[in-house]
Amino acid sequence: MKKYLLASAISIALTACGGSSDSSTAAPTPTPAPTPAPVAAQKNVIFFLGDGMGLTTMTAARIYSVGEDGDLTMDTLPESAFIKTFSNDAQVTDSAPSMSAYMTGVKMNNEVISMSQETKAVDPTKDLTGNCGTANGKPVQTFLELAKAAGYGTGVVTTTRVTHATPAATYSHVCHRDAENDIAAQFVPGGTGFNSQLGDGVDVLLGGGRQFFQPVAAGGKRVDGRDLTAELKTKGYSYAASKAEFDAIDPARTKKLVGLFTSSHMSYDLDRDAGKEPSLAEMTTKAMQTLKQNGKGYFLMVEGGRIDHALHETTAKKALQDTVAFDNAIKAAIAEAKKTDPELKNTLIVVTADHDHTLVLNGYAARTGKSSAGNPGVLGLVRNYSDGQIAKDSDGMPFTIIGFGNGENRPAGDRKNFAALDDATVFANTYHQEAVVRVAAGSETHGGTDVFLGAIGNNADLFHGTMDNTNVFSLLRQASGI
Repeated sequence: MKKYLLASAISIALTACGGSSDSSTAAPTPTPAPTPAPVAAQKNVIFFLGDGMGLTTMTAARIYSVGEDGDLTMDTLPESAFIKTFSNDAQVTDSAPSMSAYMTGVKMNNEVISMSQETKAVDPTKDLTGNCGTANGKPVQTFLELAKAAGYGTGVVTTTRVTHATPAATYSHVCHRDAENDIAAQFVPGGTGFNSQLGDGVDVLLGGGRQFFQPVAAGGKRVDGRDLTAELKTKGYSYAASKAEFDAIDPARTKKLVGLFTSSHMSYDLDRDAGKEPSLAEMTTKAMQTLKQNGKGYFLMVEGGRIDHALHETTAKKALQDTVAFDNAIKAAIAEAKKTDPELKNTLIVVTADHDHTLVLNGYAARTGKSSAGNPGVLGLVRNYSDGQIAKDSDGMPFTIIGFGNGENRPAGDRKNFAALDDATVFANTYHQEAVVRVAAGSETHGGTDVFLGAIGNNADLFHGTMDNTNVFSLLRQASGI
């Protein structure tokens, strides 16, 4: 009786639940749907290079833009390091071996771009037969080439000529940085002189330097008669030669993009016509929007190149404004990256410089706050913090907060024999700050001081302490897995 009651109870319970007491007709337990394999997150590396942006220039640009107690975007990066910049043969490097060290992990001689350590710089005007001559080193693989080989998107953005030392170090190999016709040829897929390590070519290239892509007959500097811009179009590149053409390009519909907006370098940001030339921030954003179509990820190098040129000229106002424009590009890149990677878990952004310059901040100046039309700020004369009076040198003459260790503007003789400086004079866009050592116009030199590196995002904490510039290459690879 108990067995009967128990069986009846089980039968009633199964019926109530939609089941059956007959095990031979019970529905099979459904097999769970297979869990989809996780899609690998897109990995991105954005490498910002402020050419010549030493620590003093960074400090002066901060004061110029936001005052002594403000912050530039680069000031807010959570990880930081100091970078040694000396080259293989010089205490003070030029841009070619310093950027090449970042991109290859190899120390090389001044003027040499992404070649082995023993390579000698060969002046292209004296060696017209093949860049490097005979048995003079060999190419060294760059981080961009590694990224390309791994299937990543690749891009280069600069305010200089795209064939200048810093951008060239990412995608070309020459014994002398001045071989810009050869550097341009190395960029064009399938053409004579193409760098085959680039596969189907770098995906994005934006900046100046059109003259090295066009023949002499078209106003360029190519004596071989080639029109590289036309060749790039046949290889599937969208091409822009103006701001209007740049704006018209839809990055969501563009896989390969070249923009060459000026014959030589792009304008200083202080002089830039926004209707004719895109800003560094605008170029950076469009490059990222184009490259993100690569589902695996991308490597993008962005150079604020004209900081260096203004410092060579000792026109500090131009240098500081270009540093601010560079910082705006960093801000824009972080904002763009966070649209798809809010916590930057898969995006590494590194900001650094290739070398220092001789810019200094003089005297015991009172705080000036940021510069404006009515306040020259850090670009003005030194006023003592103690009493606000204009400071005087040993000749009894006023002097500026910003000066240079060497430069073109050094009064010959007693400064009392020259007109006294005033704020209106020294705040002018084209004013050349005074220097201690006189050199030829435009020939202020680089400095040998360590430079700043800041990082944010994926594995940014790998960058810390004081390190050689060659170590950055291996850390980029470790952080990105490339």
